[in-house]
Amino acid sequence: MEFITGTKMSGGLSWNDLLEGGRRNQTVQVSGMVHVKQPMGGGLIFLKLRRREGLLQCVCAGLDLAQVPEESAVRVTGVPRQEPRAPGGVELAAESVEVLSRPAEPMPVPVSKAKLNVSLDTELGLRPVTLRHLRERSVFKLQAGLSRAFREYLQREGFTEVHTPKIVHAGAEGGSNIFRLDYFGRKAFLAQSPQFYKQTMVGVFERVYEVAPVFRAEKHATTRHLNEYTSMDFEMGFIDSFRDVMDMETGFLRYAMDLLAGEYAGDLARLGLTLPAVEKIPAVRFDEIKRLAAERYGYQIRDPYDLEPEEEHAIGRYAREVWGSEFVFVTHYPSKKRPFYAMDDLADPKYTLSFDLLFRGVEVTTGGQRIHDYAQQVAKMEKLGMDPAEFESYLMIHKHGMPPHGGLGIGLERLTMQLCGLDNVRYASLFPRDLSRLEP
Repeated sequence: MEFITGTKMSGGLSWNDLLEGGRRNQTVQVSGMVHVKQPMGGGLIFLKLRRREGLLQCVCAGLDLAQVPEESAVRVTGVPRQEPRAPGGVELAAESVEVLSRPAEPMPVPVSKAKLNVSLDTELGLRPVTLRHLRERSVFKLQAGLSRAFREYLQREGFTEVHTPKIVHAGAEGGSNIFRLDYFGRKAFLAQSPQFYKQTMVGVFERVYEVAPVFRAEKHATTRHLNEYTSMDFEMGFIDSFRDVMDMETGFLRYAMDLLAGEYAGDLARLGLTLPAVEKIPAVRFDEIKRLAAERYGYQIRDPYDLEPEEEHAIGRYAREVWGSEFVFVTHYPSKKRPFYAMDDLADPKYTLSFDLLFRGVEVTTGGQRIHDYAQQVAKMEKLGMDPAEFESYLMIHKHGMPPHGGLGIGLERLTMQLCGLDNVRYASLFPRDLSRLEP
């Protein structure tokens, strides 16, 4: 019998220990995957180990590494020393290399090269190994930083994290883009959004957030849509207007960019990225910005009720050229293009108190103020031809009292795509699900 008392350091010496220099001229052990094996002649071999923190260069003199192919898991014993030309400015003078496991086959793609240079289909089909490429890893390190920043910022602002069902009785967004399930003989769906539940939890905690998958059964094959993606949602009560929601998102983005600049600088440098400025974000009405962009770039408005992808690009360009911003809030979307829970503008009910956030010409956020009055919500449902009886559990919150509230949903993959300058959202999804892809 034994007692387990806590976390045991695994994998040998940490990266920080190596960089800080306290172990120089001392024999240490480190573990990692052989990312590159580079013979230099004269019995000298460079091993670059891929570790969770980055690459560590090991200089192996007089060691027999014939049975140590790339992608072997190894434990290296040696002495760390300063070397400005090595990654991180330190290398390990290896004394021995212990093989922990060897690959059964060579890699199908060169993950140690500067770029993969393979097609999207090839990269996604080989995703379990192509994700080992350092540039691919950096995309998802930054994505992890974004979701981390979302949690940290909202926790600081008094939000409570919640976890809502993904098997639901009714769709939150309506329409036909919803996956149907046989739930023990009953009709059920995969959640398009946590909308109903996060509104419900405003009545419990006042401010809530969730980072979780959502599902859209849309038969599209575009560069910006997925059938399963990660939505970063929050909902907040006792707002004065939907501008409070935009203020909260702007605060999150400012926090996120500061976090990435401070703690993810290596990944930003590897991808050659410059972070956008988010000290302030312009907000402009839907009808006004459609007109301004069309006039500036000389095209005809084809759909007065929605934004086409080309229009979003034009609006993003307008915001960059005129206001010097890579972000722009587009507010007051037409009521006919917003869900039934969106609050109409009392000054002009053809429009809603809602918004999208565009980042470099692509919509990454949808949000706004919700209807909190029971009679008003039922009336809007009936006006839209909906049966309130089908939403009895949702309407319970309105019937028994709700504060003025609003919130938003941010598409994590789209935000990552735009931040990293990727031309397809699939590059920003670990294992994307689209019209034709269920594997890997």
